[in-house]
Amino acid sequence: MKRILKWIGIVLGGLIGLLLVVGIGLFVIGRNRLNNAPEVAVKAVSSAAGDPVHGERIARGKAACISCHGANFEGEPFIDEPPIGYVPAPNLTAGGVGADFSDEDWERAIRHGVGGDGRTLVTMPSAQYAHMTDDDLADLIAYLKTLPTVASAVTERNLMVGGNIIFGNLAWSSWAVNTIDHANVGDDVTVGVSAEYGEYLSYIGACRECHGADLLGADDPDAPQGPTLAAAANWSEADFITALRTGVTPTGTQLSDEMPWIEYKEATDDELSALWMYVATLGE
Repeated sequence: MKRILKWIGIVLGGLIGLLLVVGIGLFVIGRNRLNNAPEVAVKAVSSAAGDPVHGERIARGKAACISCHGANFEGEPFIDEPPIGYVPAPNLTAGGVGADFSDEDWERAIRHGVGGDGRTLVTMPSAQYAHMTDDDLADLIAYLKTLPTVASAVTERNLMVGGNIIFGNLAWSSWAVNTIDHANVGDDVTVGVSAEYGEYLSYIGACRECHGADLLGADDPDAPQGPTLAAAANWSEADFITALRTGVTPTGTQLSDEMPWIEYKEATDDELSALWMYVATLGE
């Protein structure tokens, strides 16, 4: 019996040791991947000719940046709990990353999912913003550069062991930096009341982050569970615009606060009409 118990102890000890070695290896690999994003091809965009007035409409409305970064772009914690650790939406003003970001840094972060310090961004919807046209991006950056300095308690990302293992290994392939065609960012789309422009707005509005890649509902249990938009395809244009302006659907249902309709309601009538034209195609 003693010999059996001894061998059981040896086997268990070996398994524990093996798990520790694997865990340490995954932690080191994950931390290295997250702290050193893959090299990406950056597309030159100059904010010098950008329109900050339109850029503000993008930041506060069409791209809903304030839903994560705060009303004054002061930054907010996105995740702050074990076993992940601390993941913020950073302060975009000169009180944070805006103090040092060049046009290239902004472009890399927004359309490629790579931070100014070369880190892999894990919550930034760059896979959607990769569609942003050069003109819209120039306008957005021009506006971000005008932001007054805001001090905040937001600090740098600080992942725990679990966060490095999960984000740097188990979820690694899903991050934007690994899914974007970095050599072909920036859609070529004509602004107008059309389904084509509506589709573009659905990308830069990051609708697919919650409603799924085809807008027919989220199928990833680890992602926000936005419902299918096929039902909205049957709404009238007036009902659709009303829902995004007021947050109330034609059936009287109040849209969730997780849905950034408060930001989207700042869109123009033409923009909402274009978006409705595209959503209407989902029912075809």
